[in-house]
Parts: sequence; C-alpha cells; structure tokens
Amino acid sequence: MDQVTEFERLRPVMFGLAYRLLGSAAEAEDAVQDAYLRWAGAEHESIASPRAWLAKVVTNLCLNRLTSARAQRERYVGPWLPEPVLTSDDVLGPLETAEQRDSVSLAMLVLLEQLSPVERAVFVLKEAFAYSHREIAAILDISEVNSRQLHSRARRDLARPHERRAPDPHEVEKLVESFLAAAGNGDLTGLERLLTADVTAWSDGGGKVTAARRPVHGAAKVARLFAGMFTWAAGVSIEIGEVNGGPAVIGTAGGAVYGILGFEVVDGRIAGLRTVVNPDKLTFLSRQLSHSGWPAGS
Repeated sequence: MDQVTEFERLRPVMFGLAYRLLGSAAEAEDAVQDAYLRWAGAEHESIASPRAWLAKVVTNLCLNRLTSARAQRERYVGPWLPEPVLTSDDVLGPLETAEQRDSVSLAMLVLLEQLSPVERAVFVLKEAFAYSHREIAAILDISEVNSRQLHSRARRDLARPHERRAPDPHEVEKLVESFLAAAGNGDLTGLERLLTADVTAWSDGGGKVTAARRPVHGAAKVARLFAGMFTWAAGVSIEIGEVNGGPAVIGTAGGAVYGILGFEVVDGRIAGLRTVVNPDKLTFLSRQLSHSGWPAGS
C-alpha cells in the first residue's frame, strides 16, 4: 500500500479524533492536513504502526490548537457550541454503540471544554477510541500512571447530573417529530409535556446573527421560546437528519444551511436544546449536505 493510500484509509479516524479534541470541523480538517504534510515527509521505514504514529501527530497538533482556542472562546459572543457535523455517513468513524454516539454529541463536546487539553486528550483516546493507557502514554509522552490519573480525573469532572441509559435514536426521532408538531402549532402545553422541568436551551449565533446570548432555563420559558418558531421562519425548509450521532432539526434556506437544533434527551423527555445559527459554524455541514443531494444543495 502506497503512502497516500495508507493515509486516506486512516483519514476518517484521524478526522474523528481531531474533531472530538477540538469541537471544530474546520480546525480538525486543518490538523489532519498538517498531519498529512508531516506524514509525507516522514521516514516510513521507521514507522511500525501508521495508525499509532498518526494518532500521536494529530493529538499533539490538536493540543497546540486547544491552547489558543480556549483564549478565543473566552471572548466568544454568547454561548459557544461545537460545529455540527452530519454523521450518517460515518465521517467521524463508526457510531455503532451508544457510547460512540455520545462521544460526538453536542452535549458531550461542550462538557469536554471543562477539561484541560491533556485531560481531554486522555479521555477521548480512552473512551472514544479504546486506546490502552500504555498506548496513550506513548502518544502523549507521559507515564501510564499519569494517564490513569488524568482519565480518572476527567471522568469525575464530567460526571453527568443525570444517571441514565442512552436514549434509542428512534425514540429520540419520535420525540423530535412531536416537538416540531407542537412548536409549529404554537402548542405551549404540548411542548411543556415534552420537556424536563429543568430543561435548558442554548443558542450560538457568535454575534453574527440574532440569537439569545444567555441560556434559557425552565420548561415554561423554553416552550415559549420555541412555540411558533418554525412558523415565522418563512422560507426555511425543515428536515430531521443525523447530526453529531443523533436526530436533529436541520433548517435550510436559499440553498444553504440556516441552522441546526440538537436535542439532549433524559428519560424520554428533552433536557437540553442546542441551536447553532452562526454561519461560520455551518460551512462544513452545508458542504456535507450539498454532496449528499440534500435540499441545501439544490
């Protein structure tokens, strides 16, 4: 197998790793491209495992990027959310298990922002890619003991407020359909029935478009926020697609993505809603949809 073919075979895995570490599809693409340049100039006779070699390069490139990204996100206008990615085509690698889907969910990627860069790397390598602590130690140039400590600390810091089973995607899709029907009809009572009492809604406009700059809390307030929202958005086509491992609402208008709405579901109800309308964060998904023949590409 030649060097280019070998890299392209591993590209989806490397992109999936970079995306989980950075929360940005654009930055993940840049990191993978930088890794390719290093791969092209490497002495391949000395590389025993291309996958391990590339994982080390990509991880360390991402760690460098995370340091500057954190400073930029502190200046971000309004809530920061990850760039959404269409995952029905395995662009982030296989999402066959609930754990794999959860590792790319918008909710998890937001939680990962709480960790230090090296904690995030250990957690992602272990939880999403099942690397051993020996392998992680080699990738990060740390000891196995340190890897175990960092992983334990990350798991503790990421403890969810809800102990729950991962929802079935088909159940979530039915819930999303019910949500759209109630929102489209301005049915406040119907919407509240679908929400947990402590539901929170976040909107990421990045200061580029109109969006709430603070989270909205509570079933009554969130229901009012979304009631009728899908009726006044004239000219926006609404579809349900798989975004970041789960069903999400995708709005398109004028041949481009207008925004996406992701759902966090706990015990059969919606506990979190995350809306991304910052156009800078929709470029990658728009490109994905145009290639798939979605209405955005028509």
